[in-house]
Amino acid sequence: MNSFLTVVGAGLAGSEAAWQAAGMGVPVVLYEMRPQRPTPVHKTSYCSELVCSNSLGSLNDTSAPFLLKEELRNLNSLVIRSADAHAIPAGAALAVDRDLFSAEITRALEDHPNITIRREEVEDIPAEGPVVVATGPLTSPALAEKIAGLMGDEYLYFYDALSPIIDANSIDYEKTFFASRYGKGSADYLNCGMSREQYDAFLDALAKADKVPLKEFEKPVYFEGCMPIEELAMRGPKTLAFGPMKPVGLNHPETGQRYYAVVQLRRENKEGTAWNIVGFQTKMTYPCQREVFRMIPGLEQAEFFRYGAIHRNTYVNAPELLGPDFCVKDRPGLYFAGQIVGVEGYVESCAMGAVAGRSAASRILGRPFSLPPKETAIGSLLQHVLTKGKGSFQPMNINFGLFTGMETGIRDKQARNQAIIQRALAAQAQWLEPVD
Repeated sequence: MNSFLTVVGAGLAGSEAAWQAAGMGVPVVLYEMRPQRPTPVHKTSYCSELVCSNSLGSLNDTSAPFLLKEELRNLNSLVIRSADAHAIPAGAALAVDRDLFSAEITRALEDHPNITIRREEVEDIPAEGPVVVATGPLTSPALAEKIAGLMGDEYLYFYDALSPIIDANSIDYEKTFFASRYGKGSADYLNCGMSREQYDAFLDALAKADKVPLKEFEKPVYFEGCMPIEELAMRGPKTLAFGPMKPVGLNHPETGQRYYAVVQLRRENKEGTAWNIVGFQTKMTYPCQREVFRMIPGLEQAEFFRYGAIHRNTYVNAPELLGPDFCVKDRPGLYFAGQIVGVEGYVESCAMGAVAGRSAASRILGRPFSLPPKETAIGSLLQHVLTKGKGSFQPMNINFGLFTGMETGIRDKQARNQAIIQRALAAQAQWLEPVD
């Protein structure tokens, strides 16, 4: 066994795994293939570059995403620390300036005395452990083939889609308004209201637009939390109006006008020069995106910094592959982390990296390691990842439905959620006590 930890992939999970292990005094060699080998969606060589949304989820203090971030703060998470440092206005969500966020993570990793970053592709799983594989949904073909061979089974997968990013200077602000839903928090979102006629015309254009075709041998398997806008529209004429275009609580702040549907835009950076169309992941072709999205009031002359796109995400059958210590059952010391283990979301991937990094570091140091308690948000995610259910295994975001022993005796939802949060933080504190 090596006296150092090898981490393959410097995305959110890999960066966090390296950070946690290095913080425990373990030397880490962190491999990242960019910029020597680019991917279809990354634009920079930064570690932890965000390629989809720039939001890390809710800051509502009675929500499960809030709890997950609090637990990671208690672990001195590099990802959450950087997100807090480079947060931009986004109502009740933790959104970040993606370039500043990733640049800070990269600097912190480069400056850590226990971390060595190697910019090269890893084409095979290192024979000597411990090793954390955190290559994410865009694992290089060579390494993906080796992982598939190790599993002796085909990957599970689903398709992920990106939302477009708009040049702020191309927006017609006379046709839009700033507001947050129900007036909660500051008016951080830019809203584009639609009449019934505009909405119907938009749906018709979505249906007729050309889509990027999938390969012949692949079938479309989408994750519900990141469904392409045109796929949602196919479920019925009111699906979007009750989903990402829900107008409830978004009356015009000056005129009081009500809309049949509302498209929301969220800042991409602190300067407010770029805006993301919230929930508008798409697989439309680029020409059709220009045509269809310019039907949105205020975006008639929109210029696109980034078009929406679709790509295949890969994840392993974790309940079959991983053991109770979070490493591969048949190969002690080999860990998978991040979205590849079957979680969905930036913070969820970061949490899996934190667990893998701590478990691997404990192995090197000869210390016992126990997974976070199931009462915690991180522990509940691990229960989902490691426990074989009755149905097929699917990626999951953090939610209170994953928690066991919920406070069912409390009828008020907010009070019940707060009780779950308090119990989780107390359980985490007790879990951390021996480590401290």
